[in-house]
Formats: sequence, C-alpha cells, structure tokens
Amino acid sequence: MDARQNKRFIVSLEAELIFRDIRIASSIENLSEDGVYVITSSLKSVADFPPDTFLELRFQLPSGDEQCLNCKVKWSYKTPPHGLTNSIGMEIIDPPLSYKESLKALM
Repeated sequence: MDARQNKRFIVSLEAELIFRDIRIASSIENLSEDGVYVITSSLKSVADFPPDTFLELRFQLPSGDEQCLNCKVKWSYKTPPHGLTNSIGMEIIDPPLSYKESLKALM
C-alpha cells in the first residue's frame, strides 16, 4: 500500500538543482504537492545527496509558471550505467501557494 497522501503527476520537466554553489542540470520525473522525484544529468564526478541534505530546485511548469522550491532529500541513489547520475526523492519544504495552485492546472 502506498503511504503517499498527495497525487503524483508524471512529468518530464527540465530543472536545475542548486547545492551550495553547485548548479546541476536535472529532469523532474514526477511531482506532488509535497514531494518531487528528480534525476540529475551526467556529472563529471559522483555527487552524494544523503538524506536531510537541503537543495533548491528551479524549474518551469508547462503553464509557464517559474518555480523555486526548497527541498530536503529523503532518499537518493546513483543510477549506472549511463554516466554518473543520481535519482533523488525529495520533500518540498513549505511549498508556496503559487506552486500548489499551479499543480491544480496539471489535473
């Protein structure tokens, strides 16, 4: 049984993860009101994103609404063999009302 409370939307959105002063090109695979699943683009070196790491996620929804979300890593793992990528599940910290309203447009 899935313990998730909010509906997940399957998407394919280009995004940027910001970790300290590092910007990492990423792709959002799915998102919900309080969570997001991201795959990073190939990295020159393997980056670790342990649980409780805080990241900023920037992207644009199909509606054109730009989003900047503060997130906390819940889980991550490296995704071989096609380069050094990471799959990351994150909790959105205090999602802004504008983000929640924009998700409704995806329904």
